[in-house]
Amino acid sequence: MAKVVYAVGDDISTDVIYPGRFMATVLPTETPQFAFADDAVFNNQLKNRQIPPGSVIAAGKNFGCGSSREQAVSTLKGHELIIVARSVARIFMQNAVNLGLRLIVVPDLEASLGDEIECEEDRVVNRTSGRNFATERLPSARQAIVDAGGLIPYTRKRLVERSASPR
Repeated sequence: MAKVVYAVGDDISTDVIYPGRFMATVLPTETPQFAFADDAVFNNQLKNRQIPPGSVIAAGKNFGCGSSREQAVSTLKGHELIIVARSVARIFMQNAVNLGLRLIVVPDLEASLGDEIECEEDRVVNRTSGRNFATERLPSARQAIVDAGGLIPYTRKRLVERSASPR
């Protein structure tokens, strides 16, 4: 079970998630310090490790819209956050898959700051409200990439498996 540590509405841009003024920082080990940098309270909680890994950001529709900046995903992945959103921008979704960010699309999501959320295979349960919400599952190929931790670990794993199998 995870707790909603941040709740946002619709059309949250990559500029909000990872402001453009930090674009010179691209290393996934360095980007997490700039997550939601313009929200000083939340950013400080993240930087001071007051938000446990596996915590949830609950979002409305079109989360991650705007630019194609991969740093908007790596900054969240660096804190091991789970994004539960009503819908996600297409490029943000692809970047999330490529980097292995856990992202769950829940079209009818109702969740608020502090709610206890349980993420199951085909639904999200808001334990605080007692409501269940169906999820939109990723295609199995995309889910395999996320489960492997991203496209690079997935590719490495496949190459190792291929080289280990008899020809």
